[in-house]
Amino acid sequence: MTAKHIMTAAVALVLAGTVTSLWVRADEFTKKDLARWQNEYMSVVKKGRDLWTSPALGTKGVACAQCHPNAANTHPETYPKFQKQLGRVIALREMFNWCLTHPLEGKPLAFDDPKMIAMEAYVTYERRGVPLAPGKH
Repeated sequence: MTAKHIMTAAVALVLAGTVTSLWVRADEFTKKDLARWQNEYMSVVKKGRDLWTSPALGTKGVACAQCHPNAANTHPETYPKFQKQLGRVIALREMFNWCLTHPLEGKPLAFDDPKMIAMEAYVTYERRGVPLAPGKH
C-alpha cells in the first residue's frame, strides 16, 4: 500500500467517524433537556385542561367537560376517522371545532392556535397508554 492510499484511507476513516459521531449526537438528549421538555408539555396539558373545563370557548355557558369529564369519550387514539357529524374522515381538531361551533356555540379555532394545541395535548394526555387505533369506532 502506498503512502497516498494510507493517507486516503485515514482521511476516509476520520470523515466517517466525524459523520457518525454527529449523527449519533442528533438523537441524544440530556436529562435536563428531557425534564425541560416534559415540564413544558405538562404546562400545555394544564392549559388544555383549563380550557376544557371553562365555558369561555362558547356562548352557552357550558364547557367541554360537561359532556366529556376528564376528556371521556373523546377517543383521540381513533383519529383520523370518519365522523358522521361532518360526513367525512377528519382529524381530532376538526371534531373540536365542530363541538365549539355547535353545542358550545362558539368560534372555531385555527389548527395552530395555542388553545387548540393545548386542548389536543390535554385530551391525548388523558388517554395516554391507550393503543393507537385510527379509524376505529
